[in-house]
Order: sequence, then C-alpha cells, then structure tokens
Amino acid sequence: MADFSGLDRLWLSLLRAPVSMWARPHVLPEDLRARYAQRERPICYVLSESAIADLVVLEKVCAAHGLPAPSQALKKPLPSESVLFLERRAGFWGDRTDYRISESMRSLVAAAFDDPTLDVDLIPVTVLWGRAPNRKDSWLRILLSENWERVGRFRRLLSLMVNGRNLFVQFGEPVSLRAAVNEGTDRARTVRRLTRALRLNLARQRAATLGPDLSHRRTMATQVLRAGAVRRAMADEMRSKKISRREALKLAQDYVWEIAANYSHIFVAFMAKGLSWFWTRLYDGVELHHVEQLQKVIDGNEVIYVPCHRSHIDYLLLSYVIYYKGYAIPHIAAGINLNMAGVGRFLRKGGAFFMRRSFKGNALYTMVFMKYLGLMMARGHSIEYFIEGGRSRTGRLLQPKTGMLSMTLRSYLRDPRRPIVFLPVYFGYERLIEGKTYVNEMLGKPKEKESVFTMLRTLPALRKRFGKVHVSFGEAIHLNEILKRHDPESRHLVEKTERPAWLSLAVDELATRIMTNINGAACVAPMNLIATALLATPKQSMLESDLARQLELYASLLRQAPYSSLIWVTESDGASIVRHGERMGVIQRLKHQLGDVMQMTEENSVLMTYFRNNVLHLMALPSLIACCFLNNRTMRTEDIQRLMWRIYPYVRDELFLRWTEEEMSAVTLETLDDLANHGLLESVEAGAQWRRPPTGSAEAVQLSNLAQVTVQIIERYYLVIAVLLKHGSGRISQDALETQCQLMAQRMSLLYELNSPEFHDKILFKNFIDLLRARNVLGVNAEGRLTYTDMLPAVADDAQLVLHEQIRNSVLQVTHR
Repeated sequence: MADFSGLDRLWLSLLRAPVSMWARPHVLPEDLRARYAQRERPICYVLSESAIADLVVLEKVCAAHGLPAPSQALKKPLPSESVLFLERRAGFWGDRTDYRISESMRSLVAAAFDDPTLDVDLIPVTVLWGRAPNRKDSWLRILLSENWERVGRFRRLLSLMVNGRNLFVQFGEPVSLRAAVNEGTDRARTVRRLTRALRLNLARQRAATLGPDLSHRRTMATQVLRAGAVRRAMADEMRSKKISRREALKLAQDYVWEIAANYSHIFVAFMAKGLSWFWTRLYDGVELHHVEQLQKVIDGNEVIYVPCHRSHIDYLLLSYVIYYKGYAIPHIAAGINLNMAGVGRFLRKGGAFFMRRSFKGNALYTMVFMKYLGLMMARGHSIEYFIEGGRSRTGRLLQPKTGMLSMTLRSYLRDPRRPIVFLPVYFGYERLIEGKTYVNEMLGKPKEKESVFTMLRTLPALRKRFGKVHVSFGEAIHLNEILKRHDPESRHLVEKTERPAWLSLAVDELATRIMTNINGAACVAPMNLIATALLATPKQSMLESDLARQLELYASLLRQAPYSSLIWVTESDGASIVRHGERMGVIQRLKHQLGDVMQMTEENSVLMTYFRNNVLHLMALPSLIACCFLNNRTMRTEDIQRLMWRIYPYVRDELFLRWTEEEMSAVTLETLDDLANHGLLESVEAGAQWRRPPTGSAEAVQLSNLAQVTVQIIERYYLVIAVLLKHGSGRISQDALETQCQLMAQRMSLLYELNSPEFHDKILFKNFIDLLRARNVLGVNAEGRLTYTDMLPAVADDAQLVLHEQIRNSVLQVTHR
C-alpha cells in the first residue's frame, strides 16, 4: 500500500494474524451486508489515519460481512489500493500527524478526470478502540478507551491489548467520486474539496459516537463572554445597576460557571460501568424500543432529546441507553436545585448544565444562557431537556413549558449551522422510587428540597422489586419543516431578528407535537394493564378469572387497533400478568371457595393511578365510546359521532391525543368496528345504530369496565359545567370556579370514590376552563367573571346521555349542598 513504508508493511504481515484473532469488533450499521455487499460501483474504504491495527480490523469485518477486501486491487486505470488514509503518522513514536494529501487520493481523482465513465464509492470507516460498552470492562480498559486525543503507537498498542474485545467499527454513507469530480473543473481544488468532505464525514461519525471534540471548560466560558449579544447585555446591566465594567464582567463570568458543564469521557465510561451494575440490582431489565428512530437522524443533525419526565432516574437512564447503543450522550439541562454540594460536580462531568427555574427580570443571565446553549449546538453537542418543566406527579404528561424550546429556536435562528431534530422519548416504569413522595405532594404536603440527605433516605427503598423499565424513541420532528410552515419564504435562514412575530406559534406547535409523539411511543407493561383494569372497579377488586379476561381484552384492543406504529404492548397473557402483579406486591389474593378475588389495597390503588395514567391516552377513545352505552342499550351512530365531536377537543388537549378533529368521524367508526370485533358491541341497521350485549353477560360487564376507565374525566368536565350553571352567567371568576371545583371533587372522592388526589388536581380544572375560553364556549365580562352561551346547557344535556344517573346525582348533590 502506497501510504505504508517498508517497515509498516513488515509490521502488517507480522501483526495481521494475532490482531485479527484478538479483535472482536462491534459493527454499525448492523445490516452491513445488505447495504454494501451488492453495490455495482467499486468500493474504496477511507480511514482517518494509516494505523495497522485499524486496517487489520477492517479486513476482518469485510471478510465477515462479504464485502470486498481492503487489500483487493481496484480495476485499471484506477490506482491499485481499495483503501485510502487521510492522515499519516510522523515521528519515531508516531505521536505526530502528517496532514498532507496522499498520492493515492490525487491518483484516484486524476483517473476520474481522465475517464468520465469511472466512478468509485468512497466509504468512510471509523475504528474506535474501547468505545463499545461492555459490562465486564475493567478500569484499565476504560482509561485506555478512545477519545479525541491523538495517541502514539505505544498508547495504541496498549489499547489494542486491553480493548481488543471492546471495539467499535462504523461504516458511513458512500461518497461518489464521480459526483465530486463533476462539481469542479480544477483537479487540485477537487482533491482538496473531496478530502475535506471525507474528513468531515469521519469527524461526524466520531462525534456521533464520542460526542464533539471538547476543549477546556474555560475556553467555552471565554467564547460566551466574547459574544456581542452578551457584551451588549453587560452594558445594559452596567447602566441599569450603575456598576463598573469589571463588576458586570465578573457577574457574567459567574453566570457562565454556574451554568456550564464540564464533560469528561473517562467519567462517563466509569459511570456506564457503574450503572450497568445498578440497573441489574434495581430492575429486572431495561428494554429499549425503536432505536432506529435515533439511527435515522443522528448523522448530520443537531439532535435535541425531549423525553417525558417521570423520575430522577430519567437523566441516567437515557444517557445510559444512548451510550450503550454506541452514540455520544447528550448534554442535559438540569434544574439548579440539583447542583448540590458533592453532587453537582459529578453531574457536570456527566454532561449536565444547570439552569435557574425562572429567568424573569435577569436579561444578562438570559443572554449568557442562550449564548451557551447556541455555542453547544454550533459545536455539535446533542442536548436533552424536559419540556414539562418538572416531574409529573400524576403520571399524565404535563402541559409543556416552552421556555427552553423558544431559546433553542432563537439560538438556531441566530446561527443555523446544522439542522435541528427533536427526538421524543417515552419512559415506562413498573414502580417509581418517588411514588409515595408524589402522592404526599398531591395531598398538599410541601415539596422537599433536593439534598444529599433526601437522596440517602431513598436508599432503603432500593431493596424492593422495581420490575422492568422501558425506554422508547418516538417519531423525530424536523425543526425546518415547522419553520417553513410558519415562515414559508424561509427568511429565518438569512435574517437574525431578535424575536420573529411567528415564533410563538411555531414554538406552541412544536411543543404539542413533541408531547403527542411521546405518547405515540408509549409502552404498555403488565403493571399498566393491571392498574387500568382494577382502578375501574368500585372496590379495586375482581375475580381472578374476570381480571385475566379483562387484561387480555385491553391488550387485544391495543394490538389489533394500535394507537400508533411505535406502541409496544406486553405479549404476556392475562394469567401471567396477574401472577406478575402478585410478585410485585401490587395486588393480593383473597381466597374464596367460588373463586379467588384479586384486590389492591387503598394505598396501592392510589399509587397505581400513576401507571394507569401513563397509558390512559391509548384507551381513551374506546373507553369514551363505551361510556355512551352506560345509560343506553342502543345508540345511533350520528349521536355517538356528535358526542365524540363535542368532548374530543378537551380530552385531546388533556391527554395529547394524535388525531385532529377532522379525523374523528373516521376514527370513531374504526373504533366501533374494533369493539364489535371483540364482541362488545353489535352493529344494527347496517351500521346506523349500535347495541351493547345483554345486561349480565360477560361482554356487557367488560364493556362497562372499559367505560369506567375514562368516566372520571367526564365527571370532572360535568362538575365544572354544573357549578357554572348553578352560579349563572357572569357570576363567578375563573379562580373561584377552579377552587370550588377542586374542593367539590375532593368531597366526591371522600364520599363516593377512591380518594385519589389526581382526580381533584386543580391544574386539570384550570386547563379545562382555559380551553373552554379558548374555544369561545366561555367568555369574561368587564368584572372578570365567566360568561357562557346557550351551548353550555346543551353540553350538560349531552352529559345525561353518557353519565350514569347515579354519577350525575352524586355531582349534583355535591354542587347543591
């Protein structure tokens, strides 16, 4: 090979056999043979540097996957080598790099210029020693793992011996030699342009695996403080607070150090090893779903991970699974409350950067944070943040906080270097470490401030069984698609206005799509099905045989008419799910001669509302349709359609459902057909009417239980309407209405239902009233009180068709006392 000296060739012949026997490469993409083996054009592999061990590993991978060998000669008149090296080692120890363009590259381009029919696929290949995670990694193996530093021959030899079985090889997308030649007329310039493009591709592969090349934290701080926008904000601070330039600079510098991460590859590698042990002790397994959604967008894009926020475990879990799949972990926006003594330093090394809960009234801090965020995106760091703001205490997705989204978009508009892709992530737990804490907070106890002491107090809880945890990647959202809709002329690519007029609408659409796509990747574990079935019964208990049938019904409904293509549903049958619930201590068996009864305690019932709410959106539509038959044996299709049309917008807003209002007619008919296929409904008069099974039949009981899954949502809506009608139009303010509804819901829970705090969550009432106002069902008069039209009594009349008389009486009794 032309780029190898005679000594290199000797070492290659001596080391080929032992290195090949020792190396155990982990290869991406996994479908290597299907992608590259049958290509019509000849293949030439491109490596970043002329390393003998890398070449041997490439030879082994090609042989294993049926690809042309790197040592195979290309057909004349092309140069003979099937492998190119962009850089060569220099110096006795190989610790310096020769960046000059190789003669092989020049010859290849020259041959293509001379013969217009010649073409070659140039495939960038990255070989990383010590990157692929392995639970058995030793500390020495981690210390010698790959990073961005250039190492000499001796260090590479040590890494080969220690990390030979912890090896990562990634093949990139082919680059056409002919396309590169056709773009230019000058040979020398074409060589330089092609070399630069290949170096960029290899750097992107390396960055996707290791993360971007990190300079020292002080360098990041210096770049932020030198930014013109930060300097202008400092000047404003000097004028408003009458402080000196030195004081303003010191203040900005303190903000940067408060915010900035201090990422360490070695620390992350150590943490990956420690977390492998931790997950094994804590969970029965970590299940990863739809990682192909990440693989489709990781190259060439700035990836923003936007997961739901269930637990403090979320931070660690997502970084772990991303690292385990061979990609760089994201930098995580964490609340400043987690910057605890003795903890914050390590979180920074793992990629955490900290942000205050509120930026209000602090323009300098806002600008420093935005510039830091923009600088990280410009350098290619993937980022993670939770747009719900805090952890959900109810299990539902919270209404999104759009501050981080807005800053992300504004940073991108100022410097649009790489396309931004938002990747939603769903977490599904079967037990939460913070479960009891959430219930206490929902009952009104003050939220405890995070501290090392409170963390230590949770350690005894780790002895419990926590089941499996699921991590599922949702459908990616490309920012440019949203920007084009709101700014069709694409002025955002050239103008750098401070805040475009359309920005708020774009942010709101993006936030809603993120939440919808998180729900579209939900995982239905056994615990979710148990919670959904038993919480719909009066005493949270069922006969074992009935419970097993109900669980299988729900699983079948979700499989046969899936909410989305990314939904995952457990394959366990009903009896297996019941046994799993017993092992987890969630349900208990009450022995009886006529058949055992499975029951939840009241404490477990309140905790399990969280896991029902995780998947409530999946059961919402069939359950709402089932509600139509609580009071009615037969319903006309047009009445069902009208009821669904009336209630759907509010349920969609609360549960972030995926269908538009225009789609509801067709989706309702599909759901009716699915319920009929399961024997829960019967079509009458060629689909003009629908009839439920006879009272007392097993199917009628199943349909009634299905209806109870969402009946509390309708109860809450009816409670708001009943209180409004009782007071009259223009007689009560929104704040007073929210408070009254919350207190009445609390009383209803104590008198008639499971006393679950999520039923009387004031936020749910506020969101419903806000949406009534947004849809002009309610208005506000000059005194700030709520007014309504004749539409509201009509909604109350429709509720009589859906809600059972006993439920309506319960609501009316509470509101009239």
